Amino acid sequence: MTTEIRPAAVEVHDVHKWYGAHRVLDGVDLTVQPGEVTVILGPSGSGKSTLLRVINHLEKPEIGYVSLNGELIGVRRHGERLKELSERAILAQRSRIGFVFQNFNLFPHLTVLDNVAAAPVATGLLRKPEALELARTLLGRVGLADKSGAYPRQLSGGQQQRVAIARALALRPGVILFDEPTSALDPELVGEVLAVIKDLARSGTTLIIVTHEIGFAREVADRIVFVDGGRVVEEGPPADILDRPQHQRTREFLSKVL
Repeated sequence: MTTEIRPAAVEVHDVHKWYGAHRVLDGVDLTVQPGEVTVILGPSGSGKSTLLRVINHLEKPEIGYVSLNGELIGVRRHGERLKELSERAILAQRSRIGFVFQNFNLFPHLTVLDNVAAAPVATGLLRKPEALELARTLLGRVGLADKSGAYPRQLSGGQQQRVAIARALALRPGVILFDEPTSALDPELVGEVLAVIKDLARSGTTLIIVTHEIGFAREVADRIVFVDGGRVVEEGPPADILDRPQHQRTREFLSKVL
């Protein structure tokens, strides 16, 4: 059984998102090539997490659209307008976009093995025996082959997050989104999660990562995107953004975190 993932291209086109008078995203454009690792940096409240949620249509943009390999996500064209897809169609699309949350979001009543196997079965991608076989393979990949029968409450935070990564991989998504995957972890557990993400990056998976781990961003990213006030302020290779930022706002942010 293959666990190979075919990396996808992601395009975010002129996305605006607001809540009442509060504009969270203000015309975001972003293109991620297949197999590219893009790290999104920015201060709290800058729109980073909302951007990830718009990409997999957990949040619906007021203006703009997102596409995966050229296919619109969450909507279809209806003349000059975009019309929302059915929830069933959106769920099918969302299965191609892995999402690793800050707080793991594992099912507490399921074993580690069943947590990883659940989504491929629920979406009809695999039958139960195949899904369990895949889950065992993926747990081995994240270093947790010996924890398949454990429940989430019996694991450390770092182990739970590695299970969450295996669960995201189980659907063989074209892109995996990481929303500050180490922010809920004790400092001594951060390294084990980052090591798994580095392995994914080396494997050619398309990754979009929101993180405050600047050293990790420098090591793993093909490109860093700095977001502030719901806008992309600047983007480029890690050496350019971290060592030679052009925008004053980027320089101010990095002076506080480096």
